[in-house]
Formats: sequence, structure tokens, C-alpha cells
Amino acid sequence: MTAPHVPAQNANTAPPAGADFALERYKYILQQIHALNENVYRFLAIFQTLATALVAAALTVFVSYKKWGIAPATAKSGILGLLILETLIACFAMLLIFIGILSWLDYRNEECELTDEYACIGFRKPPRTGSFFRWYETYIILFIAGSTIFMWTTAALFLMPSIV
Repeated sequence: MTAPHVPAQNANTAPPAGADFALERYKYILQQIHALNENVYRFLAIFQTLATALVAAALTVFVSYKKWGIAPATAKSGILGLLILETLIACFAMLLIFIGILSWLDYRNEECELTDEYACIGFRKPPRTGSFFRWYETYIILFIAGSTIFMWTTAALFLMPSIV
């Protein structure tokens, strides 16, 4: 098997016009893709922290409303308000992750175009949205949505009926 022919560069041969710019752009694209990947975990950590605090507050209201002398209707309203706040945070986190996916797709397509022009055609295949089930962002969004649905279901079936 022979190695592919790579033209030798000497002192008289200049790199193709725009190659330096393309290299810097490629580095920037890769850095942005890396930052987008890191941001997903930041958004998940923020959601988990705030959701845990809000659920703890709702459970504290549920357990202590009689001791504190709070009316049952007020306790229900407080729990409902905390769940609404948790839902807003979940929606915001899912929105940020979804926007990150769209940005990632744009950067990956730009990366493919750049490598097609400066490396070789087909060097990097464009991302396929049909393979979304293999993206970890999909499962993080499902986790956030599922845990929010679980919190509402638990509150509706167990907490709210117990407040009398």
C-alpha cells in the first residue's frame, strides 16, 4: 500500500490564499463546539441544584404547614407555586440545551464546509439530525422533562390530597 502523494512545500511555495484564516477559523469552530458541550452539563447542574432546593422547600411546606399554623389552602398554593417555579426553570434549561443543539449543528456544518474546501471533500461528514437518539443532549432533555412530570404527578397524587 502506498502513501498518498503530498506535495512538498519549499521556501518558494506559499500556502494557499486564506489558509491561515481557515486554520484559525477551524480552531475557533472546534473551541465553540467544545464550549457548547460543556454548557449542557452546566445547565443540567443548575437545573438539578434548583430543582432539589425547590422540591425540598415544597416538602418542608408539606411536612410543617400544621406546625407553622398555615391554612391548608395556603400550603397547597405554596407547593403549587414552587412546582410552577421548578417547571419554569426546567423549561428554561431545556430551551438553552435545545438552542445549544442548534448552534452545534451550525458549527458542525461550518466545520464540514471548511474541511471540504481546505482538506478534502468528505473529510468530515455533516451531522445527521436523524441520529438524535444517539446524542446525550436528547437524554438530558428527557431527564429534565421526565423529572418535572414526576414531581407534578407525585404532588398531585400524594401531597395535595394529604393536605386537609
